[in-house]
Amino acid sequence: MKIDEIAKQLKDLSQNIVLIYAFNGTGKTRLSVAYKDITKDPESGHHAGVYYNAYSEDLFVWDNDEDHDGANIELQIVSSSLNKFHSFLYENIEIIMDKLAMYAPTYTFKFNPHENPEDGIKSISFFLNNDDEEPIKISRGEERIFVWCFFLALLEVDGWSNEQDAHVFIDDPVSSLDEHNIYITADSIFQQIEQHYLKKRLIITTHHVGLFSILADRLMKGSKSSRYKNLTKLFTLDKNADDHLLRDLGDSVFLFHLHLLQVLDEAIRSGLYAHHVVMLRQILENISSFLGKGNINYVLSQIGVNDPENVANTINSLSHKDAYYYQSNLMAPAVETVLKDVFGKLLEKYKFSFNRG
Repeated sequence: MKIDEIAKQLKDLSQNIVLIYAFNGTGKTRLSVAYKDITKDPESGHHAGVYYNAYSEDLFVWDNDEDHDGANIELQIVSSSLNKFHSFLYENIEIIMDKLAMYAPTYTFKFNPHENPEDGIKSISFFLNNDDEEPIKISRGEERIFVWCFFLALLEVDGWSNEQDAHVFIDDPVSSLDEHNIYITADSIFQQIEQHYLKKRLIITTHHVGLFSILADRLMKGSKSSRYKNLTKLFTLDKNADDHLLRDLGDSVFLFHLHLLQVLDEAIRSGLYAHHVVMLRQILENISSFLGKGNINYVLSQIGVNDPENVANTINSLSHKDAYYYQSNLMAPAVETVLKDVFGKLLEKYKFSFNRG
């Protein structure tokens, strides 16, 4: 299935809350763009909803002021259609401060407007608390949090989200965040769900199993789940070569290791790629952690793999890339043999139960 077909599938849903888990590189951002295109007014071209995705984050670019040793370092905002709403934020800076408060920032900031106030905010300068003289560069994680809170504040601007009010599409606002801040971000997303779920659709996509699990648990089993459960759909978005599959999770519990096993099982039948070794390693590490052991060698020996130390070295050497990013190169035949052997012995030993298509 193509991404635009999946976007149409989402558009035709009756539920107002849609939560999708997918690895990075699967097409989450492209899905948000496809959904924007398929839902906009065909005559006027006006967008039906609002979006937070990688393009939103790309509007913020650091000027390190290297010519002056960073004396005027600032986070610049690329001009876009959103600039006309900036004056609201400039005049109501406390709204962003309120959003940031959940994250307990260790910095202060100020907006630097364009010469013509109607052109919006040109940049943001950051300072250590109690020091508004020397601007600083905040960390990548802090930057992502600030941009996310900037977006949350924009949602309160009249003329934007109240006019493009059919849906809010939130694509993975948790890159570069630690677990504590991911939990806080989950809470901020849930606040949006609570506020809007009866009036508009909310689509949330993420590669982070923790964020997905927190939101899924609150929506399907939490103390307020009676409000949301019948209005919620949970999916995984999977990719195999150039094809995509939106898999309905129904009421089932999403367990990350079972999802990885299912992905590997399908890949063994349809085509293995280099990134599948990383998934195998994650499964082995999850089992090792559950058994209270510190390495995958123990699990390999328990399932009966010949020469577990050498197999572990092979898996580790091929797993140095981020597990959440797809690699395009096909798997070498020798590695494929190792993966299939380990995978088969895992299923034989631990009797995992999952949908095998």
